[in-house]
Amino acid sequence: MDQLRFTSTLLDFLGASPTPFHAVRNLRNLLDAHGFAEIREQDDWGLLPPGRFFLRRNDSSLIAVGLADSLLAETGLRMAGAHTDSPCLKIKPAPAQINHSLLQLGVETYGGALLAPWFDRDLSIAGRVLWQDQEGAVRTTLLDFKRPVAVIPSLAIHLNREANDQKPVNKQTDLVPIIMQTGPDQEADFAAILAAELLREHPEARQAKILDHELVLYDCQQPALLGVNKEFISGGRLDNLLSCFALIRGLIEADSRQNCLVVLNDHEEVGSMSTCGAQGRFLQSVLERLIPDVSTRQRCLHKSLFISADNAHAVHPNFPDRHDKGHLPRMNGGPAIKYNAGQRYATSSRSGAFFRLLAERAGIPVQEFVMRSDLACGSTLGPITAAELGVTTIDIGAPTLAMHSIRELAGATDPWYLARSLQAFFSTAADDPVWQCLA
Repeated sequence: MDQLRFTSTLLDFLGASPTPFHAVRNLRNLLDAHGFAEIREQDDWGLLPPGRFFLRRNDSSLIAVGLADSLLAETGLRMAGAHTDSPCLKIKPAPAQINHSLLQLGVETYGGALLAPWFDRDLSIAGRVLWQDQEGAVRTTLLDFKRPVAVIPSLAIHLNREANDQKPVNKQTDLVPIIMQTGPDQEADFAAILAAELLREHPEARQAKILDHELVLYDCQQPALLGVNKEFISGGRLDNLLSCFALIRGLIEADSRQNCLVVLNDHEEVGSMSTCGAQGRFLQSVLERLIPDVSTRQRCLHKSLFISADNAHAVHPNFPDRHDKGHLPRMNGGPAIKYNAGQRYATSSRSGAFFRLLAERAGIPVQEFVMRSDLACGSTLGPITAAELGVTTIDIGAPTLAMHSIRELAGATDPWYLARSLQAFFSTAADDPVWQCLA
């Protein structure tokens, strides 16, 4: 796939993936279209034959594997991971409230979202709904309103003259979106709204009883190429769906003679401690079933490498002082290797050297990122996975501006660089000299 086609399909994927559930569904369809067979955790796999497989947990996390006709203990696994979730506003279980003839929804913040950009945007609703049909059967449906239905209006500057002086946002009282105007006797019935929306897409949902939901607000504006020369990508959820897509495309197009694995975890933005997060046992349990013998599994992991792909901070031209002067990643300059002395990133000199050699051979530029020493550093699923598995790990990411905003900015070339570097990684044979970096 050439770069223009890759970028076009990336934009389509981002626009069609307002939630982790939708992202995993879309990646599932992509894997299925390229010959990956779905397996389920509740089934008895036995010893899987050579081939390409994938499985899901909670419909929001996914693992894809490519098994070659070779011994895992001798060749190791080429592993990479990213996360499917992004900071957003999550609708509360019983959210409806009527204030001054306006129906509003209570929300809570998910992850470390930049809150100011959520005001005065055309917002829609998407997520997962569980409901019961007329026969009593419980069904699960992914819902996406796909149109503007909500807005969080700012207070006019005439009523708040200090609005431009960094007024803090109260998460409980300020972030209450309006979704409709109500009549004098109308009740606050969000379940009825969901049932009506279900019926629009599913005629069989007549008289559906809403049981529960996991729904979020998202920006209706579609992702787009931006800049005079279309050199940037602007859109929501670039962190970290950009990496998810690049990893899966790299795996699909890699040499199938190597043993490879991609894990895409949910809940990274809130600490990863869940059944489908990196602190859960999703990846560990799959590895235990792929390689039941403990000694063989440990030998395999000793010869393996894990690439954690999560967006890096590009240097901001208006705030260069917020960056370390020796480490200024720029957009369209290639993946940034992320370092941190406190192990908030898992990169070591061995894993860094490996990736540099790999990228150099593939003609992909590489940059470095380190936080200022007087600023707190975020983290990724890299250190968690490294600690849980005892596997050599590197953290990399596409340089990005406005990270955790409702709309982020990245270079249009960097996702392509990332996918190509992962394709090269997944295609690297066990006897390739580049692995000497890890010996």
